[in-house]
Amino acid sequence: MAERLLVKALREHVGDRVDELYRSHGAGTGSWHVGEPMNPPAAAEVRRRGGDPTGFVARHLTADLIDESDLILCATREHASRVLSLRPDARDRTFVLGEFGRLLARVPVQPAGPPRDPATAHARGTALVAAVAAARTGPAQPNDDLDDPWGMGPRVFARVADEIDATVIPLAAALAG
Repeated sequence: MAERLLVKALREHVGDRVDELYRSHGAGTGSWHVGEPMNPPAAAEVRRRGGDPTGFVARHLTADLIDESDLILCATREHASRVLSLRPDARDRTFVLGEFGRLLARVPVQPAGPPRDPATAHARGTALVAAVAAARTGPAQPNDDLDDPWGMGPRVFARVADEIDATVIPLAAALAG
């Protein structure tokens, strides 16, 4: 859900240029569902919020995916630990989703308007991630973790999506100016 809700939030700022300016991709720390489409209740929640789950295929987290990512947002502290076990040098760009949202609120963001090109978008994004990393004073907190909605009802998926939106909407606004 986080991958697609971030894309939806970015699209609200830059429209159809989202794919030109940004790349958002997800991966699981377990390999249980590799190759499967998005979990139907998650897909329903993404659609309910105006996002698009079409074409989503679950994949397993790899060191290569970490290496090509400027920001790694994890659902839980356990997932972040898994990322860092694969790439310890990714610490300054790896966050629990709630932790990133909490820290982002402390970082001053200057309105700059939508980026003109991918290079500007990338520079703005990496500067933002560095500023959020600099605001970190300790480890992620237990309440930064998202609950796993797998097997739960629509209300749980909606609550988790609300928690995701609480971070990705301000993130999209900061990235897109």
